[in-house]
Amino acid sequence: MAAWIPILTFHDLKDHASVISYPPELFRRGVLKLHERGYQTVSLLEVADCLRSTKPFPERAFAITFDDGYESVYQEAFPVLQRYHMSATVFLAVGKERSTEDKTRLPSLEGRPMLNWQEIREMHRFGIEFGAHTCTHPNLTRLSPKQIDSEMGDSKKIIADGLSFPVRSFAYPYGRYNHHVLEMARSYFVCACSDRLGLVAVGKDPYTLKRVDAYYLRSEKLFDLMLTGLFPWYIRTLSIPRGIRRLIQNRLRW
Repeated sequence: MAAWIPILTFHDLKDHASVISYPPELFRRGVLKLHERGYQTVSLLEVADCLRSTKPFPERAFAITFDDGYESVYQEAFPVLQRYHMSATVFLAVGKERSTEDKTRLPSLEGRPMLNWQEIREMHRFGIEFGAHTCTHPNLTRLSPKQIDSEMGDSKKIIADGLSFPVRSFAYPYGRYNHHVLEMARSYFVCACSDRLGLVAVGKDPYTLKRVDAYYLRSEKLFDLMLTGLFPWYIRTLSIPRGIRRLIQNRLRW
């Protein structure tokens, strides 16, 4: 059994020079290597259950998440996950439109094509989980309590109605949260993901889950670190300057 687990987070699987883009071929090769070494995915709900019960995680386990709901999740990631019998959690920024007709697409973010509800439902039938990522993808720390409640509650309801299935997980847009946002997440969900860089350790808060952004795995050599004992040290080393930058940004903002 393991005392920590990585949650890998991706956004758009495209060959673009963007911090939220990740090369599809690198994703395919990376997942294949993990599969060949006996690694398997666990769901975020399983991660949260281990944290609440202070149980260790399964050996060679990891979780995958995709933020926002880009079309490439269906086109590029879904066939790979099917091939290796793996799962993931996709956090959807659903917009204010309550239609979940098959051909209705999520509102575009940064001009990129998004998933439609037919694709979402097909992935859900296979076992892909879907979590909420608000309606309009705002920085929740800048909103009133009423606005926070609307962004979380409405997005949860739209997804649950579209899938006829409960929505239990959440990802904070931009990874930002404060006391009010955190307490609201606790009232709506079983767990929530931040953008804090790190590995999830036994006993930590399931509402401030750390993740490993794919930006830090943007070469085959870096991805291969997951297969070695150097991986926790690599992530820990990266997390220090990132944490300092975030602290400075927060102080300057206030």
